[in-house]
Amino acid sequence: MRLTVFWQRMAEHFGAGYADSFARDHIMSELGGRTVHQALDAGWDAKDVWRVVCTVMDVPGDKR
Repeated sequence: MRLTVFWQRMAEHFGAGYADSFARDHIMSELGGRTVHQALDAGWDAKDVWRVVCTVMDVPGDKR
């Protein structure tokens, strides 16, 4: 998954304004105690990060 697709999905699910805030502030143990931004900066694949976000935030199956 390309980062542009990842950020589009984040914006679609959380709203454009909240997506970045969530990505900067929400620490997830499933990402090794990192935020979305930190995980991506650490080299995590965007698809793997999206899967974690979907699991943690109960994103509906049709949005995954």
